[in-house]
Amino acid sequence: MHYQSLEACLLDLEKHGHLVRMKEEVDPYLEMAAIHLRVHEAGGPALLFERVKGSRFRAASNIFGTVERSRFIFRKTFHLVQQLIQLKSDPLKALKHPIDNFQVGLAALKALPLKNPMHRPILHEQVRISDLPLIHHWPMDGGAFVTLPQVYTEDMDAPGIMQSNLGMYRIQLTGNDYEQDKEIGLHYQLHRGIGVHQTKANKKGLPLKVSCFVGGPPSHSLAAVMPLPEGISEMTFAGVLGGRRFRYIYEDGFALSTDADFVITGEVHPNENKPEGPFGDHLGYYSLRHDFPLMKVHRVYAKQNAIWPFTVVGRPPQEDTSFGNLIHEMAGDAIPQEVPGLKEVHAVDAAGVHPLLLAIGSERYTPYTPTKQPAEILTIANHVLGTGQLSLAKFLFITADDSNQLTTHDVSGYMQFVLERIDWKRDVHFYTNTTIDTLDYSGTGLNSGSKVVFAAYGEKRRELCREVPQALKELQGFENAQLAMPGVVALKRADFTTYNEAHKEMEMLNAQCSMLNNQLGEVAMIVVCDAAGFVAANINNYLWVAYTRCNPSHDIYGINANTENKHWGCDVLVIDARIKPHHAPPVEKDAATEKKIDRLFTKGGSLEGIA
Repeated sequence: MHYQSLEACLLDLEKHGHLVRMKEEVDPYLEMAAIHLRVHEAGGPALLFERVKGSRFRAASNIFGTVERSRFIFRKTFHLVQQLIQLKSDPLKALKHPIDNFQVGLAALKALPLKNPMHRPILHEQVRISDLPLIHHWPMDGGAFVTLPQVYTEDMDAPGIMQSNLGMYRIQLTGNDYEQDKEIGLHYQLHRGIGVHQTKANKKGLPLKVSCFVGGPPSHSLAAVMPLPEGISEMTFAGVLGGRRFRYIYEDGFALSTDADFVITGEVHPNENKPEGPFGDHLGYYSLRHDFPLMKVHRVYAKQNAIWPFTVVGRPPQEDTSFGNLIHEMAGDAIPQEVPGLKEVHAVDAAGVHPLLLAIGSERYTPYTPTKQPAEILTIANHVLGTGQLSLAKFLFITADDSNQLTTHDVSGYMQFVLERIDWKRDVHFYTNTTIDTLDYSGTGLNSGSKVVFAAYGEKRRELCREVPQALKELQGFENAQLAMPGVVALKRADFTTYNEAHKEMEMLNAQCSMLNNQLGEVAMIVVCDAAGFVAANINNYLWVAYTRCNPSHDIYGINANTENKHWGCDVLVIDARIKPHHAPPVEKDAATEKKIDRLFTKGGSLEGIA
């Protein structure tokens, strides 16, 4: 199905039983987000909110809530997109199989953006920011946000749509010090294309023109988050995926997607920032209030009967998890092909995506040596940490598997494989005083922290314990020892206070454990935490706590640790994954709101029987 609009997609979903209409009036302050979260957690349908309190516009969410629904939406073009990405990675395939790839080439030609189409629904009317569904997602959020925007900017040195950038960067519409209807906040993280465009504009002393498209064919939203190979335009990709050319015009010098439901245009002037946030984000914590670019609103456009799409992010898995899974299915091995020797890489959703990367590489450097140890995978690790958004990773586990049976997508199996083989004296490599994800507050400041690579290769060094050694249950000052996964033991310790105190506490742990070495041979890692039972309850809890609450340079310790020629090593790795005073608070549901929305899920409610 080739959709000309968001409404066409929603009607198709409804026709096939994938959408429910919400007849009741709902409040955009916390209620709509809470409804979305409950339905998503139940694996429920897409939602069309027909009566949004305070706005005459409808809203829709959970459109991409499952991979199955996303595949259904793109069922006519999914295979073509996969072929297109593969051809970009290996153009010779087109020459080897010209008949097989003819349809892909034809689709790509048809997908070129179309300027100045005759039909321009986006020009139906102009509205104000305050007319929009102002959705406030989490209790501590600083205001209402756009969570499914397509933010469009152009390169001042190479203007035009084919050199433009389309990204999904959150937009704050209300709250803080923003002047209502005249100012909004633009938030983007490191390594984003819009940053390059703004830097060029700043150097020229000129404002950057920004267009925020909301809604339109669902292919436009996916294009905004797709990590495309170099040289593929987001607009062309949107055309191929949607089976319909991306249509656009210019008004007052701003690009407008004519098929969008809404377009907000404005300018970002050099060195004009205002506090943006807080916002409950996809790591499962709030990103706090910081200065980010101020966008001065020029005009707000809406098509007739426009629909406002939104999503809710928080601790994974959420709807953006389905986005990630869909992207992996489409992109396949496009990213590994950019890094020589890299076979597979996986950003772990349960750990908030960017904090934890798992990778599999090749080991071909020294086939003549009888002893297997990391060599090529160390080179690959450096390449990975210098590649696009992969460079935001904080923990990188990397290994090589001669049997070619290992996969990074079996997270538990992969972690066990590495922990069985890693030599903590040799295989730990720190990157200190560097950049980390903007949304990660475990570091030393905004965008600042450290990274670590765990590079393991060779024969098994240890069997991993399947139960907690008795000795760890008898430690002084550390309680409730629990097995988080084979080889990993969680220990509860009193609340973190200061790093000086933490060093003393970890030395106390080391002093006790160093006398137990022969009893800890099957223990690869100890996680010191606030609640050992929570960490050990399931692997996702372990991944979330251990890798989002740790700054490697500050929070990694070791039993019998020592430094030799500036290389640090130990016998058993210790991660202090307690919440620190400088960490952002985790997002939590509002109990009163949860009670209010119960009415929708009971008998007679629009969502009866869904959750």
